[in-house]
Amino acid sequence: MKKISLLIVSAALMIGFGCVQLVRAQTPDDKGAQPRKRSGVFTMYALDPLARSFCFNDGKEGMTIANNQFGNRCSDLSYSLAGSGVFVAGIEVNRVAAIVDLGTANQLRERYGFEDADNGGIGFASLRLEGNKITILQEDNTSPVWQPLKEGPQLFADVKASANAPIKLGHIYLVRIADTKDKTFQHIVKLMVISYRPEESVTLRWELMTK
Repeated sequence: MKKISLLIVSAALMIGFGCVQLVRAQTPDDKGAQPRKRSGVFTMYALDPLARSFCFNDGKEGMTIANNQFGNRCSDLSYSLAGSGVFVAGIEVNRVAAIVDLGTANQLRERYGFEDADNGGIGFASLRLEGNKITILQEDNTSPVWQPLKEGPQLFADVKASANAPIKLGHIYLVRIADTKDKTFQHIVKLMVISYRPEESVTLRWELMTK
């Protein structure tokens, strides 16, 4: 009888645990909003209708296919085959943008005088937004010292619809997107081209600088 009772209790516990797990799996809180992705690596493909554009909100492809319909989801940056291959931003309705090519990591080091390894990452990492200006590392001894990025003002002055810049391997870019109808909207992103196959694909390391 004791063995039978133990079996019954064990079975009841297992059923109860299973029910809890089932309810938990269906709880909406478990499917809550994902944290906004702020950085990563993404590849855009020239001939992929979904991944030829890129969304800065979640680091995923900008286009979508749902219910046999093709449409825009969130296209902040696009890879166009125009010329020898260009980035295009500010392509959605009411959006305007600016793209600034900062050159390679070595060129940044030479222009701004900070110490870094050949093709190092200090220049890219140190680019940051302070209010409405961009700064870059000046020196890093006991505590970092920052200096204004001379190219930074271009992000705020030269905005237009469908802003574009040629794609160059190893180059670092700043992209700013604003909205003509919504003055509170702004994306500022830094990009580095880490792989480029002309007329095929471009791979970016990216980081969102705005909150």
